[in-house]
Amino acid sequence: MPGLGSGTARRRGRLLTAAGLFISALALLVTAPGAASAASQQEPVKPGEASMGVGVRMHEGGDPSDGSPPKTLAASVHGVDVSGHQGNVAWSALWDSGVRWAYVKATEGTSYQNEYFTQQYNGSYNVGMIRGAYHFALPNSSSGAAQANYFADHGGGWSKDGKTLPGVLDIEYNPYGSTCYGKSQSAMVSWIKDFTSTYKARTGRDAVIYTTTDWWTQCTGNNGGFGSTNPLWVARYASSPGTLPNGWGFYTFWQYTSTGPTVGDHDLFNGAMDRLQALANG
Repeated sequence: MPGLGSGTARRRGRLLTAAGLFISALALLVTAPGAASAASQQEPVKPGEASMGVGVRMHEGGDPSDGSPPKTLAASVHGVDVSGHQGNVAWSALWDSGVRWAYVKATEGTSYQNEYFTQQYNGSYNVGMIRGAYHFALPNSSSGAAQANYFADHGGGWSKDGKTLPGVLDIEYNPYGSTCYGKSQSAMVSWIKDFTSTYKARTGRDAVIYTTTDWWTQCTGNNGGFGSTNPLWVARYASSPGTLPNGWGFYTFWQYTSTGPTVGDHDLFNGAMDRLQALANG
């Protein structure tokens, strides 16, 4: 019966076509750029490779924009933060693009020093930028005092030369394990106090605290005890810095993207150049 046979063949063909379309759509979903990006953000970080914002990308997501600075903040001074990931940085290119300050990763825990620190720290200074150093905290590996001393001994010091910013404590999501490094909220607050008081004793300056509102709430209980002494560097990849951690009425620095030009992490200082110079001068 040729009529029945040809109808069956047509139905079988339609079923195969539909199955093929479904498989193709599934393949596109799996290999879509967003899916690949999300997967890459979960790749394990090796010791020493943590950098400012690594936990933000892992826990709070990537940038919703092209990395361009918010257009409403014309009075802000543009900056960058770099680590060993960037290698030798093209400081002249950044200067030409309007970047006027930089923070360079110096240390992590008590066993890692950025191998590109000299090129990055001196290079930014030599091109005319105001610069400073930051320490990636590992509160589960040693005391706050031990890490503050290690930081101060390996690039995290301060001098009143008008071009050096106070050191930064980068305290954020643990890229190597549990979000709060296995510490209770009260123990984390004590650790941060141990670091900041030791750094103040070593350098005469209050360390800047880099964090996110979400991490600070989770891991310190949204403690409000640092806002009157330690400048805030808030990380949030959005069009505004959003709600700030408890204790701070304003931010000093804002890391607004990890996909900026020349180097990924771009930031804004909350004020004009004369206020940035005042911060450097103490």
